[in-house]
This record gives sequence, structure tokens and C-alpha cells, in this order.
Amino acid sequence: MAHVKRHDYHILNPSIWPFLGALGGFIMLGGSVLYFHDKGPWIALMGLALVLYVMYSWWAEVVTEADAGDHTPVVMIGLRYGMILFIISEVMFFVAWFWTFFKNALYPMTEGYPAVDGVWPPVGIETFDPWHLPVINTLILLCSGAAATWAHHAIAHENNRKDLVRGLVLAIALGIMFTVFQAFEYSEAAFGFAGNIYGSTFFMATGFHGFHVIIGTIFLSVCLIRALNGHFTPKNHLGFEAAAWYWHFVDVVWLFLFAAIYVWGG
Repeated sequence: MAHVKRHDYHILNPSIWPFLGALGGFIMLGGSVLYFHDKGPWIALMGLALVLYVMYSWWAEVVTEADAGDHTPVVMIGLRYGMILFIISEVMFFVAWFWTFFKNALYPMTEGYPAVDGVWPPVGIETFDPWHLPVINTLILLCSGAAATWAHHAIAHENNRKDLVRGLVLAIALGIMFTVFQAFEYSEAAFGFAGNIYGSTFFMATGFHGFHVIIGTIFLSVCLIRALNGHFTPKNHLGFEAAAWYWHFVDVVWLFLFAAIYVWGG
């Protein structure tokens, strides 16, 4: 019987999404360049809208495939490998920010080069006290990670959908709280992004992490919507598993940021 599938793989049908995603990325990048030359942001926003549309539609198809049973154990192994490689690529981003911070902290320079009399933080920079709002935000994010773990255990080991939803709601709420507190912290900063190396490295590292917190919060929110619609089972919850991995990655990176930039670097 030619129509019977005799393998564990899922052969994808031809898709327009890779082309549209590349087109949207090109339009967004080109529009950003034009925006930098005072041509207005509208082309970049059109590209961004197309990218977001592709993201939504493409991932919706992936969810449909999961619900249809196309994510066999072999397919899920490939998806897990893909998520692991994606997280590793994100780690490399943060390696760059940490490298910059430690390079300037260990070998601070004055205006001359080379300089041996620089200090860190630079003169006139008033750093944050790590044991006030930063440590509170650390506890908030760790508690959010614990809530995500609770939700994962509930669906993977107990098939407890109520605790899955409760854990996700708590993790999302704490993630939003972290973002609000970080925005408040930025508003109280005694230094800016431009004009000094401490401010640029601080805001690049912590701001890039804050962007990941927002993405992770959206990731968990999508999982919450799917959980409310009954999408996850003990054997098929790879979408939520990927979100939990990502959220724990965000937790671990923040611990390094807190220890290196707030405590040691301050």
C-alpha cells in the first residue's frame, strides 16, 4: 500500500513560510537602515509585521502537526536537538557581553591608550546596590523558574492539568513583575547608555537579558493558552518543555549577570 507511512519521520509539505520569513527579515533590515538615515520607520515596521505574521503562522502549523500525532519520538528528538542548539547560540551572545564587561573591568582605560591608571567603575559612575532591587529581582526570577518546574512536573508526571495552569500563571506573573522592576531600575539609573563604557556594557548585558525575559514570558503565555485548550499530555508536551528549558536558561544567565555585574563589577 503506497499511501501507508513506513517510517517514523514526518515529511513536510512544501511551505511558503521560509521565503516569506526571509523576505520580511530583508525588508525589516533594509527599513532599519533607511530609518537610521532619517527616512522614517514605516518600511522597517512593515518588515517586522511580516516577520511576526510568519512566526505566528509557522508555529501554528507546528502545533497542528503535534496535535495530529506527527511528532513521533524520532521527530521529537530532532526538535529537542534544535532547541538545545538554539539555546547554545543564545549563550554565545551573552559570552560576548560578559567578555566585553570583564575586559573593561579588569583592564580599565582612561582616554589615553594604552593606559594603566584606569579605575572600574569609571570615575563618576554611581552603581546599583546589588542587595536592594537587584537581589529582589533575582528571587522573583528564581521563583518564576520554580513555578515553571512545578507546572512541568504536573503535566509530565501527574497529568495534573490544574497545577499545570496554576504553575504557568504564577511563572508568567513573576516574569512580568521582573520586567516591571527592571524598567523601574533603569529609570532610576544614575548613568546612561552613551558616553561611558560602564553604562554601555551594563545596559547591553542586562537589557539583552531583559529582552529574553519578555520573549520567555510570551513563550510561557502561549503554552498557557494551549494548556487551557487541552493541548498537552504527559507524552506530548514538547512545546512546553522547550519553553521551560528556555526559561531556566534565562534564570541561569541572570544569576551570572547578578554575580558578575551587580556584585563583583559594582
